[in-house]
Parts: sequence; structure tokens; C-alpha cells
Amino acid sequence: MPLPDEDALQKRLRKLRIRDEDLQEDFIRGSGPGGQKVNKTSSTVVLRHLPTGVEVRCQKERSQVMNRHWARVELCDRLETIRKEAQLALQNEREKARRQTRPRPRGLKQRILDTKKNRSGVKKNRGKVKGDD
Repeated sequence: MPLPDEDALQKRLRKLRIRDEDLQEDFIRGSGPGGQKVNKTSSTVVLRHLPTGVEVRCQKERSQVMNRHWARVELCDRLETIRKEAQLALQNEREKARRQTRPRPRGLKQRILDTKKNRSGVKKNRGKVKGDD
């Protein structure tokens, strides 16, 4: 039985620079529904990407071969998510720095100056009252 989208999976693995040497694959007994078949066969795949430490456990199918395929698909999904989050965090940092260093708009500057002048007037009026000496 041919695996679904095997060529597409290989392209994704190459794009993410995931090599077979970087993967550690273990097969363990599954859990959950399935009875004797699940309890006796080691069809659950535990796939670790050694450079990043990401671990995927897959027990979607009864077949070990299919679970190996789906574990690789899930590993690609997780690594893509991690990379996108890292890019987004970097972009957010750049945007924050840009917002902090950009000059204030003319209208905002004028409002700030007006409130400062008003505040200084309030403070000037706090002095001693004349004639109460």
C-alpha cells in the first residue's frame, strides 16, 4: 500500500533540513482502545529530532509503517510552527524598537507642550498668597 503524499513529505523534510541521521526512532507498545492487537504489537512510533529535542509520538494507525509516516508529518508541522513563532517574535521585537524610536507626531508634541504649560501655571499659583504677610 503506497503511503499518502510521500513525495510531498520528502520535499518538506528537505525544506526544513531534516536528515534521517538527525532522527531517533523508537517503537513502543500503544495504549488505549484496540485490545489485544494494541497490547501485543509495538506499532506506536516515538520520533525525536536530535538537534532541536522535539519529540513526536504517533499511534494513529494500526500499521507501524503508516505511523512512521504520520510521525514525520507531525514533526514537520511542529518544527514549522516553532520556526514561524521565532520569526514572529523577532519581527515583533523589530517593530517595537521602531515604534519606540520614531519621532512623535506634531500634534502630539503640541498637546504635550500645552499640558506642561498648564501644569507649570498650576504650580506657580501654589506660592504664598500676597497680603497675608
